[in-house]
Amino acid sequence: MRHAARPTLGILGGMGPLATADFYRRLVQRTPAGSDQAHLPVLMWADPAVPDRTAALLGEGPSPVPALVEGARWLQRAGVSCIAVPCNTAHAYVEQLSRATGVEVLDMIRAALEAAARRAPGLERVGVLATRGTRLTGLYERAGAGLGLAVVQVPDPVQKEYVDAAIRAVKRGGDPAGPEQWIAEAAGTLKEQGAQAVVAACTEIPLISGAASRVLPLVDSTDALAEAAVARLWKPTAPVRTGVRSG
Repeated sequence: MRHAARPTLGILGGMGPLATADFYRRLVQRTPAGSDQAHLPVLMWADPAVPDRTAALLGEGPSPVPALVEGARWLQRAGVSCIAVPCNTAHAYVEQLSRATGVEVLDMIRAALEAAARRAPGLERVGVLATRGTRLTGLYERAGAGLGLAVVQVPDPVQKEYVDAAIRAVKRGGDPAGPEQWIAEAAGTLKEQGAQAVVAACTEIPLISGAASRVLPLVDSTDALAEAAVARLWKPTAPVRTGVRSG
């Protein structure tokens, strides 16, 4: 039986499955809970059959909106307080999602840029490593303008050869060594363009961003969303005293 009085986070995921699992792990890690019982209640709708967001934005595939709305409505009926969508590109559809359901969706894009500003004091130019769909919509450019930040993207050949290829590789699984180096190369081109920090703005990229973080201060958009969820919903609770420890 769920305790309705406690704020509950809805996760609208599956885009992709590994990125969603990574988000939940980071949510738990970022929650300052002293016991199992103090963590946030979470309900997850993770449908990997949601149509490809980038393909839709490029006019090469069906819209993901009906599938996103279906998941959001399920979470809404279950009583969530707000929804986190651990997919940067899906944020191109958040306005439609909110209009269709009235549900509050946490702003992953703004959260990532605010985290970048905290990570690099005096930040003026921030690089973004993202899908072609995210680039096309200008999500980070618009949010950056509102925060007084100039957003820098990699050149098109670098996007295709390194960033797109790395994202596909993570979704397929396998040896991460090659994709990690590709993302580091892409981060290097952003540094050459004057970027003072870089946002891993696709939830697959943080999984292979270790080498890139040695090129520029790197902000993980998955982490930023987890921190936004904790800030929005978590409250300290009284410790639970039991005679048996959970294991």
